[in-house]
Amino acid sequence: MANVYYDKDANLDLLRDKTIAIIGFGNQGGAQAQNLKDSGLNVIIAEVEGTPNWKNAQEAGFKVMSAAEAAKLGDIIQVLIPDELQAKIYKESLKKHMKRGKTLMFSHGFNIHFKAIKPPKDIDVIMVAPKGPGFMVRETYVDGAGVPSLIAIYQDASGKAKEIALAYAKGIGGTRAGVFETTFKEEVETDLFGEQTVLCGGCTSLVKAGFETLVEAGYQPEMAYFECVHELKLIVDLIYKQGLLGMRKAISNTAEYGDLTVGPKIIDEKTKKKMQKALKRIQNGAFAREWLKENKEGCVNFNALREKDRNHIVEKVGASLRGMMHWLRPERA
Repeated sequence: MANVYYDKDANLDLLRDKTIAIIGFGNQGGAQAQNLKDSGLNVIIAEVEGTPNWKNAQEAGFKVMSAAEAAKLGDIIQVLIPDELQAKIYKESLKKHMKRGKTLMFSHGFNIHFKAIKPPKDIDVIMVAPKGPGFMVRETYVDGAGVPSLIAIYQDASGKAKEIALAYAKGIGGTRAGVFETTFKEEVETDLFGEQTVLCGGCTSLVKAGFETLVEAGYQPEMAYFECVHELKLIVDLIYKQGLLGMRKAISNTAEYGDLTVGPKIIDEKTKKKMQKALKRIQNGAFAREWLKENKEGCVNFNALREKDRNHIVEKVGASLRGMMHWLRPERA
């Protein structure tokens, strides 16, 4: 079982005399920065001048500057830009400022674990990763709660890396809910596996396969959409709140019997073997090399796959049906 830490285990005073540089004021960057500021800490922001995020950071009351300036001034540098941009920005703007005594931080360990970023040995390298989107990190903090988070230590040059990680986690509200100790390897490999085989890749492929099966059998696309896409939210919400057993208590006996008897025939041992193969590609770095190569070559294949799915019939039918659902309209968001 993982070690779990709470408010009593973290000392925010460790960060009182530090300057925390947040690289990127996007979803996570904005939320973490505002929580840290409200926790009484000194936070500066690195963004691209002239962009909406630069303006958003200024309007939120932060001092905004280039990544190089922020890395020079910061004692703790938290990198919260997309994975595919991190190595480039590190090399161009951050690397020269990674001096002894500084802390380099991430909320996802992709570039460190797969060695796209190779930090010097005399700095701390840590991870604090909220297990929720930025808006939730911010909203729960404002409400006096927090989002469960992860911490991991890659390098402990100072001997205080774990204490710094816990203090930062407390600053963003994570210790209010619970902070789990992990490793960069475990966080990265489980995160990529979940995205590829269940949460994103597995789910979207299952949804499309079910939709296509019904349509190809002669059923109306609208009926296929309702059954294979629209109602998925009901099931996911039940699982999210109550687990698999709670979901099964909430559905009909007919649905539960179908779940228990047919589900394992769809997602069977062959599927599991394919999942194991996907995990192996993550573990041996094949996926990381493929993704970094894709970006280096201009994302030609990535964009083609995006365009193909954009034109899938499930998107056209879904857009039409969602237009009939008044509760999904922006003005009600």
